[in-house]
Amino acid sequence: MEKLNNLLERVASPIKAYANYLLRIGLGLSFFLHGYGKLPINEGFVGWLASKGFSSASLVAPLLAWGEILSGLGILLGGLIGTRAAALGNVVTRLSGGAIGVIMIGALIIAHSDWGIFTGESGSVLFASEQLFLLLLGIYFAIKGND
Repeated sequence: MEKLNNLLERVASPIKAYANYLLRIGLGLSFFLHGYGKLPINEGFVGWLASKGFSSASLVAPLLAWGEILSGLGILLGGLIGTRAAALGNVVTRLSGGAIGVIMIGALIIAHSDWGIFTGESGSVLFASEQLFLLLLGIYFAIKGND
């Protein structure tokens, strides 16, 4: 077992420093694309938000879309900025991760409250686990920053 571990360590060690970028790319692209897919804001999305209890749905809809776009870009760019300006990169990453966490808590409570991780229709069970994963990744970057 130790020989296998040593072999795997030799293979992985040159790229370990880039491992967080795999998470960063997945989360950042996912959020950017979710927000971008909401543009241009259509009446169906605004109506759906209104049906969930938002009295200002026409204001919330673009804020949500742009929040997803900007937090996704922030996760992607925070690491790049951090290579030149460590403190600024950390702030961008942490704020973006926090925004993702807030958005995902709202999404789980408002948009996906009827979806369970272990219950519901077969497609929604998998999708709910994706939502939880996005929430946890957002919180991870809010806590860890670029460290």
